[in-house]
Amino acid sequence: MAPPLLLLQDIRLHMGTTPLLSGATLSVGAGERLALVGRNGSGKSTLLRIAAGTVEPERGSRFLQPGATMRSLPQEPDFGDAATTWAYVEAGLGPNDDPYRAHWLLGELGLTGEESPATLSGGEARRCALARALAPNPDILLLDEPTNHLDLPAIAWLEKELGNFRGALVLISHDRRFLQSLSRAMVWLDRGTTRRLEQGFSGFETWRDQVLEEEETARHKLDRQIVREEHWMRYGVTARRKRNMRRVGELADLRQRRREALRSAGTVRMVASEGDGSGTLVAQMEDVTKAYGDAPPVVREFSTRVLRRDRVGIIGPNGAGKTTLLNLLTGGLQPDAGTVRLGTGLAMVTLDQSRESLDPAISLAEALTGDRSDQVHVGGQARHVVGYMKDFLFVADQARTAVGVLSGGERGRLMLARAFAKPSNLLVLDEPTNDLDLETLDLLEELLADYQGTVLVVSHDRDFIDRVCTSVIVAEGDGRWQEYAGGYSDMVAQRGRGVEAKDVESRTGAEPKAAAPRASSPVAGTAPAKRKLNFKQQHALQSLPGRMEALQGEIATIRTALAAPGLYSRDRARFERFNAALAAKEAELAKAEEDWLALEMLREEMEAG
Repeated sequence: MAPPLLLLQDIRLHMGTTPLLSGATLSVGAGERLALVGRNGSGKSTLLRIAAGTVEPERGSRFLQPGATMRSLPQEPDFGDAATTWAYVEAGLGPNDDPYRAHWLLGELGLTGEESPATLSGGEARRCALARALAPNPDILLLDEPTNHLDLPAIAWLEKELGNFRGALVLISHDRRFLQSLSRAMVWLDRGTTRRLEQGFSGFETWRDQVLEEEETARHKLDRQIVREEHWMRYGVTARRKRNMRRVGELADLRQRRREALRSAGTVRMVASEGDGSGTLVAQMEDVTKAYGDAPPVVREFSTRVLRRDRVGIIGPNGAGKTTLLNLLTGGLQPDAGTVRLGTGLAMVTLDQSRESLDPAISLAEALTGDRSDQVHVGGQARHVVGYMKDFLFVADQARTAVGVLSGGERGRLMLARAFAKPSNLLVLDEPTNDLDLETLDLLEELLADYQGTVLVVSHDRDFIDRVCTSVIVAEGDGRWQEYAGGYSDMVAQRGRGVEAKDVESRTGAEPKAAAPRASSPVAGTAPAKRKLNFKQQHALQSLPGRMEALQGEIATIRTALAAPGLYSRDRARFERFNAALAAKEAELAKAEEDWLALEMLREEMEAG
């Protein structure tokens, strides 16, 4: 077996008096694709900085193969005194590196090289730092949240570029779809130590949940108070995270309702029903156009209707006008032409992702209650603030913690807690997944599944959109917007392509593509022929329910065997075999459920014609 290119052993580091890393290890071989995952504040970025050689641990060893080249992408790039983006990228090149590749990368990422770092947006700064990290084609590439601040076209480009990268890759990301595409092994950093799984992200969550369940069972004799507090930090989400057919069915029902609403709208002028005044209607736009000054319209003759309980995603490249469309839908902007009608009795809450409304000097409890009381009112009922905090994975000891010392992920959870405590029937989320770890994303998806109001969300997270949205409104270019039933994957299936960069047509010299017609919208004077599933798809649709039922039976049998008293201490090897079999069966069941749902929705689309 070839020696690793990079090896960290027994890494230990304290943050103040609190141990952050307590014997962590990391081994990176040539060409490996590792994803480093863990809770916010667990030390992932610190471990990556130790790997890059920019932070020294208190104890432990770091070995880098002589002659091996390494580049890293930090979360916050330091441009120093670089006068231009090209100067910053050029400074990262070695003597034998190709400057033409660096120029090409800047162009692919939408930069000229002449921009001043001081004037870059968050997304532009991230693109520039990516060009610097990728240009040398290093043996080892360390990436810390590379998709932060990137839009969907840039994420798709980066995913493809890294897929062709031949060196070793160590990746920190909260983007599930990105992790599934690129990871081949997982390193889980939890409570200062690391565990490694020789599978990609698709098998990680099942494996992690099983490890936590084993630990909880193994230490049942410990002080119950400690276990209870640990539960909220470690196990609070995983018990609810696992998918089940009820959740899948509920989302399918909501998407079907949305599909029918789109179909009934057709291509004619929409008229609100008599029941709209009761609160069924949330917002209606008819032939709305909006422009700024003499620039071309960012919204051109767009019509839609949002009903109660809809979950509508707004997606498109940066600069397409997503925020403008969102403000038009919620009454924050007036259109230049067309009409916007808002429903009655709307109580809107916006998730402030800038988090500027959080006073860093007050305590977490005060941020939730608004004063120094110990009660928070949720859904018209008073709850003790500590109990409500635990719903968002905080522990009791954090009640008096100052907001200013919370990590980015903890602040994200606090913003969620504040938003869901306010009375509302319309929730507006602008990039809600930023800085949230995987467990908190699970929590947010759970909250949205149970939320009885309407949700409008702008996001570049494809997996989040798939899990949450009943329809998506997509920028088609030239100010045109189109609505599709379902999530991101459903949109791609109907549209035939994902979200392109804003200037993709002008860069390629091709004529702009016409907006795809709504799949369920009839065209006057035509009778489109209905498509049907092919034989393979029909067979899968008929056989998958039986397969899912069989898998559920097998999973129940394995769990019964695992629950046998003393199995872990009596026959560790057998226990591990059962664990591996359970993880495989649960992953197979999850895939079968997703395949069945995709085929069922495809069948409905085809029958709708």
